[in-house]
Amino acid sequence: MLLKKDIKTKWDLTPLLKEELTDELFKEKLRIYKKKNLVFVKKWRANKDYLRSPKVLKQALDEYSTLLENNYTSGTLSYYLSLRYYLNQTDSTLKGFLNKVEEFNTEISNQMTFFNLQLSKVSKKQQSIFLKSPILKDYKHYLSRLFKLSSHYLSEREENLINMLNPVSYANWSKLTKELLYREWREVYVTPTKKSKKSFEEILSLLSNKNKIVRDNAAKVFNSILSTWVDVAEREYNNLLQFRNIQDSLRGYKRPDEFRHISTDMDTKVVDTLIKSVTDNFNISKRYYKLKSRLFGVKKLAYHERNVPYGSLSSKITYTKAVNLVYTVFKNLDDDFGRIFKNFVTQGNIDVFPKRGKWGGAFCIHNLIKHPTYILLNYTSRIEDITTLAHEVGHGINNELMKKQNPLNFSSPLSTAEVASTFMEDFVLDFLERNLNEEEVLSLQMMRLNDLISTIFRQVAAYNFEFDTHTVFRKKGYLSKKELGDLFTKHMKSYMGNYVEQSPGSQNWWVYWSHFRTPFYVYTYASGLLISKYMQKKVKENPKFIKHVKEFLSAGSSDSPKNLFKKMGIDIAKKSFWLQGLKEIDLLLTKTEQLAKRLNKI
Repeated sequence: MLLKKDIKTKWDLTPLLKEELTDELFKEKLRIYKKKNLVFVKKWRANKDYLRSPKVLKQALDEYSTLLENNYTSGTLSYYLSLRYYLNQTDSTLKGFLNKVEEFNTEISNQMTFFNLQLSKVSKKQQSIFLKSPILKDYKHYLSRLFKLSSHYLSEREENLINMLNPVSYANWSKLTKELLYREWREVYVTPTKKSKKSFEEILSLLSNKNKIVRDNAAKVFNSILSTWVDVAEREYNNLLQFRNIQDSLRGYKRPDEFRHISTDMDTKVVDTLIKSVTDNFNISKRYYKLKSRLFGVKKLAYHERNVPYGSLSSKITYTKAVNLVYTVFKNLDDDFGRIFKNFVTQGNIDVFPKRGKWGGAFCIHNLIKHPTYILLNYTSRIEDITTLAHEVGHGINNELMKKQNPLNFSSPLSTAEVASTFMEDFVLDFLERNLNEEEVLSLQMMRLNDLISTIFRQVAAYNFEFDTHTVFRKKGYLSKKELGDLFTKHMKSYMGNYVEQSPGSQNWWVYWSHFRTPFYVYTYASGLLISKYMQKKVKENPKFIKHVKEFLSAGSSDSPKNLFKKMGIDIAKKSFWLQGLKEIDLLLTKTEQLAKRLNKI
């Protein structure tokens, strides 16, 4: 058991920087980083033998790996500043440092562009020699992906120009709306009779409050905030749509989502099969909302009531209790899982509670292979926050396990990253379900279904919305806030059906959905959860299967997701695989409906 006194709730960033960051120290660190990066640049710009000889290429890639391991671009400094920014998005001094370090990173990245670009452009014959070379086996998949991207790369000058323009044409815009939203501080009801000023993230959590007065008021305030900034978001999102269109045109991508499939190392046909399989089974999510509305005794749920927990499960769970619950589950699964989680909790790798200016939602982040993993939460003592904790720590465990890979393979394509996180959640829910009575089991099953519906069906509906916005933009050249709202409503209704009201104001909820600023990312939640359901089933049938799960989590990007899954007996290219996962959800929904009837709840 982990004691409260040993549990840290704020990030400890001293492993990255122990002293205060002054202008002098900032400049000195950049000088050192520049010197180290330029050693590599000067050597391999002058020596083209790496484009012809496997032996020389091995040397070059080893040196590139060492660079990535220790200080690539601004390394530790960039990581430190980003983490500070996530804790306080309103600090103008910090933004100044960040802007300067981004400019530095762009400069160094541009100087490094030649290496991978020239390597990707070698002849097909030379590519084959490199891929078959035994001495390059540790870099085989890295090279394979690089050669696959070759046809989409531009000239070095063009690539450098895009890098330089990226902050002002894309990155800064993508931060704008979120910064405006998360500096909001509004008065809302926290009980039916008491008002208090709360941050945007706290208002968001109140939308699921079990008291209708509280959640309806929170929705009114939340919609007011979105309405305040929807005009800004309209401009921002259109800018991102235009940027993506220009990129795709220059790089020869035929579809708006093709670049994402390549970057996540997934075949477009596999993603299309997943999206169609889920979309064709939206009847499952519609049935869920029909059940939920009947359990709540209403004809329709208000849009903001989708995630209101049903039943008598405690809605206030201390962070200490949540930590010990998750620790027990992880340790029972595997000793290494428990050890890694304990280190996160006791060494200051998790920033727990919401505050004004802090980044919303939750995430897990890592940088260079030598750096600590950090997790950000906005813990508000809801039972859902426990599964969020398990989800993000799943990412963290994945990150720590794959540190056995070389730096070029130290990454998880998005298509595999979400498998690690969603794998952990169900085991936490199974643990919660033990020793519950039937009333409580019904509540927990509704919570479990809510998570499944949100992670699979809602995310696929979001993917369909994105595809429509990019497609329509390319025909019209601009989308008004009304058009964006209408498309959003259309796709949200497509998976919710007639038992969730598309309430006034809900048409603007695309405004705060940050994933749309990383186009077509959302499919990975659905694929990750459906794949992890298979792994969970295997581990429940045979606990020793966890060994294969660990091997998968340790693999990083050393092989394609398709091949990694095949080693575990999963063929993600087959429609039947996705339908099998959807069938499991359908069965859980049927059992929940039957339990609700047996308890005379519907």
